[in-house]
Amino acid sequence: MLLGVIADDFTGASDIANTIAKGLPGQGGLRTVQYLGLPSAAADAEVEAGVIALKSRSIDAAVAVEQSLDALKWLLDQGCEQIVFKYCSTFDSTPAGNIGPVAEALANALAVKGVIACPAFPGAGRTVYQGHLFVKDRLLDESGLENHPLNPMIDADIRRWLRLQTVSDVGHVDIATVHDGAPAIVAALRRHGEANRALVIVDAITDDDLVAIGRAAAPDRLITGGSGIAVGLAANFIERGLARGTVAGALPVDGLEAILAGSCSGATREQVEIHSRNHPTLAIDVTGVMEGKVTASELTSFLLANRGRAPLVYSSGTPDEVRAIQSRFGRENVAATLDGLFAETARHLVSAGIKRLVVAGGETSGAVVSALDLGALAIGPEIDPGVPVLLSKGDQPVALVLKSGNFGAPNFFTKALERLAGR
Repeated sequence: MLLGVIADDFTGASDIANTIAKGLPGQGGLRTVQYLGLPSAAADAEVEAGVIALKSRSIDAAVAVEQSLDALKWLLDQGCEQIVFKYCSTFDSTPAGNIGPVAEALANALAVKGVIACPAFPGAGRTVYQGHLFVKDRLLDESGLENHPLNPMIDADIRRWLRLQTVSDVGHVDIATVHDGAPAIVAALRRHGEANRALVIVDAITDDDLVAIGRAAAPDRLITGGSGIAVGLAANFIERGLARGTVAGALPVDGLEAILAGSCSGATREQVEIHSRNHPTLAIDVTGVMEGKVTASELTSFLLANRGRAPLVYSSGTPDEVRAIQSRFGRENVAATLDGLFAETARHLVSAGIKRLVVAGGETSGAVVSALDLGALAIGPEIDPGVPVLLSKGDQPVALVLKSGNFGAPNFFTKALERLAGR
C-alpha cells in the first residue's frame, strides 16, 4: 500500500477514495479500497490506497485522537509512504472540535511540522482564499453552515478557527505563493515548519491549485484537508513508477432499492422535495421517534411496500425545525436516536433483500454502514463530484451510495439508483 487515508466520517471517506481512484484525466488513479472502521486483518496485496472511514468527526476529541492513531499504525504497518487526514470541505468542527487535535497528534507521531491543511474542493464550490473558506460565492459562516445541527460554522477564517483547537500557532500560504508553483509552496511550508507551526492553511481556488499543492506534497509524510487535497497525489506515485494508473470500472448491482436521508442540508432538502414529486416518500416524525411511537419496522414496511418505485424516507428539516426538536429533547439525544433508527432500518432492509441503498448525510451514513458491517468496499464510477458507487464484497454484494449532505445534483437520488444498477 502506497497511500493511506484516515477519514473522520464515512461519506468523506467515499469522497476522497473516489478522488484517489479517479486520479488526473488521462492518467488514472490508484487501486483504492474503503475500509469501514479499523481493519482487523492486513490489506490485500493489490491495494495501492487504503481509506479508513472512522465516525470520529463529532465525538470527544481524546477518543478521536486515539482512534486516528490506531488507524495510523495500521496504515504504516501496510507500508504506506504517505498519510492523509481527511476532514470535511466545510471544516465541520466546533472550537472544541477534533480537526486540530487529530492533525497535531498525527504530526507528532510522524515527527513532522509545516503540514498542509487545505479543505478546498472547487468541484463542489469550496475554496480557500486568504485563509478564509468559501462555499460557492459565500463565506462559510454566511452559507447556511452556520445552522449545522452538530457543528455550526460561525467563522470563515479557518486559521483563527483551527487555532482554537491547536497547541501550536497556525501558518498560512497565500494564493500568490500557490500560483508560483510547487517549489514556492515547499519553501513556504518549510519556513512555517522552522517556526514550529505544525499546521499551515494553504489557499486553493481551482483544481490546478490543488495539483500544484499535491506536487509540493510529494515527499511529505502527512497531509490534511478535504478530498480535493488528493487530486494530484496519485500522479506522484504513478510518475515515480510505483503505480501504473487505473480507472474505476462499472460495478453494477441491480435489484431492490431504498433511500435513507438523514441530512438537514439545503441541498438534501431540495433533493428530497424533487424526488417526492414522482416517487413514494415518507417524512419521519422526529417527535414520534423520540417518544417511541415511530420505529424502524414502520419505516421498513413503507420502503418494502414501495420497492421498485425508488422509495425514500427522510428526517431532513429546516434549521428552525431542527432547533425546536433539539431544544426539547437534547441535541446529542436526537442525533443518537435518529442514527439508531436509520441503522436498524438498514439492517432490516438488507435482510429483506435490498441490493441498492442510497444514504444521505455523514452521520446517517456512518450509522448505517457500521450497522451493516460490510467490511471493505470497492470504489466504482463517480455519480456526481465527490460521490462514487461503492460495492461490498461477498456472495451477496450490496451496492451503496454514501452522500454528504451538501453534495449532489437536484435529481441525485434517481441518478444514483440508476448508476448503481449500471444504467
